[in-house]
Order: sequence, then C-alpha cells, then structure tokens
Amino acid sequence: MRKTTIIAAVCGAALVGAVGTAAAGPGFQPPRHDQVKAVLPTGQSNPAIANGVAVGSKVTTYTASGLGPAAVNVAAPAGSPERYIDFPGGTLPPGVTITEAQAINVLKQIKENLSAVGLGPSDVISMRAYLSEPPGAATADFVGWNRAYRQFFANTDLTTGRPVDVPLGSAAPARPMYVNPSRPSRVTLEIENLPVAGWLVEVEVVAAWPS
Repeated sequence: MRKTTIIAAVCGAALVGAVGTAAAGPGFQPPRHDQVKAVLPTGQSNPAIANGVAVGSKVTTYTASGLGPAAVNVAAPAGSPERYIDFPGGTLPPGVTITEAQAINVLKQIKENLSAVGLGPSDVISMRAYLSEPPGAATADFVGWNRAYRQFFANTDLTTGRPVDVPLGSAAPARPMYVNPSRPSRVTLEIENLPVAGWLVEVEVVAAWPS
C-alpha cells in the first residue's frame, strides 16, 4: 500500500473513490507532509485538468524529461511528421489528425517511462505540453492534442467513478485507451520548433512516487 496519500480537493462535490476530500477556497487546508491534493474545478463531473496540485513536503516526486513520439512508421521519410504515426501501416483512422496521432504516441512513451520506475499515468500530478503547428497549418492543433490527452488522463466521471467514453478522431466516443482518474495541473504551449525534425508534440510530466 502506498504511504503517499493522494486526495482530490473539490468545492461542493464529493469525489467517489478518492482517499478523501477537502473544501477548496479560503478555508482550504494544505496537505499533510505525506499527501498530494489536487484542487478540481467546482461543479464539473469530468474536468480535464486540476486548478492546481498541492504537494506535501515528504512526498517523493519523479520528473520525466520531455518526451516526443517514437519513430515507429519507418516507411515514412525521416524527419517527417508522418514518421511518428503509431497506427498500423502509418494510416490515420478517420478524423485523427497528425498531432493527435503523435500525442497518443507520446503518451504511450510517457507510460513506458513511468513504468520503468514503478509509476504510471495515474501517478502524474503535473504536465507541460509543447505543440508545434503541422505543415501548412497556421496554429498548433490544440483540439487534436486534447482528444489524445483524454485517452490517457481525466477520463472518469467524478460522481460515478466510471470511465467516460472519448472520441478518437471523428469516431464515436469509446472506452479510453487507458482508464485514469488523474487530473494533473497542466500547461500547453505552442512553440515554433521542437528539437527533433518532424515532432509536433513534446511532453514532460511530474509524478508522485509510491513508497
């Protein structure tokens, strides 16, 4: 059993399945030394991210370096965005954008990175995502990124505790790839260039380490 207790703090709602709850606002109590408290938006049953995360002084954390997608589509030219499509034959499912495909690839890499040190996506408490615009686009594809994110994070209903179906591209919503109640604090930034040619997504995370 973990010695680090993770508590979600919400205002005016109970979080089913959590170790405990606390009220957000002026009376918010800081976490104990061994606790993590995610402060969630009020009145939402399925928020995407936390308003913030408070970490006790004795909680051990792990910071993963920024990770990009793996070059799994070897049929595509090196340095092209298509090189980083992790779907059979490098073919995008209907409605799936290149950024969405790369983001799913990245989140799989993060899952493997965390697994190597005894962690998982459910342990993530903070995330920073960097997006670059696809070729020919004027801006980064935040919509595609958010669809991919929901495949691995914030895909349970806080009221019922049950998984919430999410869309892949234009397909009808279906069970997420990785069911995970974790709602980390998060920032998403658009930048001009990423360090590897063809990358459109790079993500770094902080996770709370189990004992």
